[in-house]
Amino acid sequence: MSEVVLVSTLDALGQFLRPSTLAEVFVDGLSKAAVYAMIAGGLTLIFGLMGVLNFAHGSLTMFGAYLGGLVLVVAVSQATGPFARLAYFFVAAVVVFGLLAALGGALEVGLIRPLYDRPPIYQILLTFGVTLVLDEVARIAVSFYGLQPITEWQAALGTRPGVLSESYTVAGVGANGLDLFQVAVGALVVGAVWAFLTRTRYGLVVRAGSEDSEMAEALGIDVRRVFTTVFALGAGIAGVAGLLLAWDPTWGASVPLASETLLPAFVVVIIGGLGTFRGTVYAALLVGLVDAVTTWWFVNAIEFSALPEMTVFLILVLVLVVKPQGLFGVAEVGGH
Repeated sequence: MSEVVLVSTLDALGQFLRPSTLAEVFVDGLSKAAVYAMIAGGLTLIFGLMGVLNFAHGSLTMFGAYLGGLVLVVAVSQATGPFARLAYFFVAAVVVFGLLAALGGALEVGLIRPLYDRPPIYQILLTFGVTLVLDEVARIAVSFYGLQPITEWQAALGTRPGVLSESYTVAGVGANGLDLFQVAVGALVVGAVWAFLTRTRYGLVVRAGSEDSEMAEALGIDVRRVFTTVFALGAGIAGVAGLLLAWDPTWGASVPLASETLLPAFVVVIIGGLGTFRGTVYAALLVGLVDAVTTWWFVNAIEFSALPEMTVFLILVLVLVVKPQGLFGVAEVGGH
């Protein structure tokens, strides 16, 4: 290493180790973790409780971005200020969750349920075919209405209130409003899912059905209905995640969003361990923080923006080598 490079690296290290920089990177990492947890949360619920590897999860997220963006665009004309727009976001979240949950429930009942007694490859091929159909339907729709099929849907991005575009400084630590909003929404969704699974009677029924479906049926539990509920819940969470991404200029509402979100969702689920919601949350935190740290270094010191995405997959490889079942993986998932 030359003397010039060494001095430059030491200067960057000194800047990175400043408390204000570390705090800003930490907040950025929490924001990324919230997004990853939202994207992967529904996927791990469906696989962990039902054993179904849903390749259509990314498409459901993309549908949520477009449907939520449409609600926001229609509602913006009724909004009188930034806080009204924030209120409409949560209205859109309820609408998107309901629509995507209904779509997910219909997919489970009409397409996936008949394949439960067949090898998993049938479900994989089916959900892969579903994602191709959903992507083409979305592509035809956005082309028909003149929306941009490749770049982000600017009308949806334009509904974001200005308070989420500003930077705020608290105790010397700067944070973007959108980052703070994503952390709050991600924590709200993760907390709601955790409370549903661990603090409600139906959550107990869901866990019983996933652990031992035959015993649950013997106790009078309608396991098929439980699986439909879980699939609908996972699809609804995917839709809300898409709505959150519709306000993020890094993602935005677009047809390619389906494939762009599916890959990190699988990475986070695998790192956390297939079938564990807790592992997915911890994996999202790990991936988000590492992504934030490497993004700072590759933007501010090394100036090569493509490498942060590669580090996410390096984490995946390292985890698979050291602990192939993932951080909180279990030997067997799915109870049917």
